[in-house]
Amino acid sequence: RIGSMARTLLGSKPTKAAIHLYGSFADTGLGHGTDRALVAGLLGMKPDDPRLPDAFAEAEKAGLTYTIDEIKLRDAHPNTAVIEHLEMQASSLGGGRIMVDKLDGIKVSFTGEYNTLVIRNLDYYSSEAAVTTILSQFRINIANMSMWRHKRGGESLMIIEIDQHIKPEQVNFIGQLPGVLSIIYYDREEDDDVSGFDEGNL
Repeated sequence: RIGSMARTLLGSKPTKAAIHLYGSFADTGLGHGTDRALVAGLLGMKPDDPRLPDAFAEAEKAGLTYTIDEIKLRDAHPNTAVIEHLEMQASSLGGGRIMVDKLDGIKVSFTGEYNTLVIRNLDYYSSEAAVTTILSQFRINIANMSMWRHKRGGESLMIIEIDQHIKPEQVNFIGQLPGVLSIIYYDREEDDDVSGFDEGNL
């Protein structure tokens, strides 16, 4: 699920990934198949995909190159993986639950248990007001919403967890609002569907 979330947030089919394991992931992850699971997620596989044990071979077929090593972190959950160059830090909470802790250097907190919009915007445009108004007009209910920024007046990150599915054309409409730099939609039911995207690097 962490690998799949990274693939979705990248917004494209990954061709290269640097995966860093911390804590229990680093100590026992290789024996428990954490490495294969992360690579499988990057390939778009779900946790019950029968190809998961052969994820490394599947990655070679798909042209995905990757490295897996250990990283030292401070104040991180013991089951944490960092995936670059998207630079996503996420933790496994157990029972199939995950938590995204950091995205491109910004501390965040979302689980993927809801359909989720990840919106990068310019802080001085007050884009959150426009986005929430549009979602209301689309009859999309907001379950949780949070914002993070590096500094006042710079770029900020909006995480909006919603109860309903949102249509691609609705996502595109929000992406055209003034001040919105990029938008990614994570569908909790279809997190392995990235068809139509261009290739990129993690």
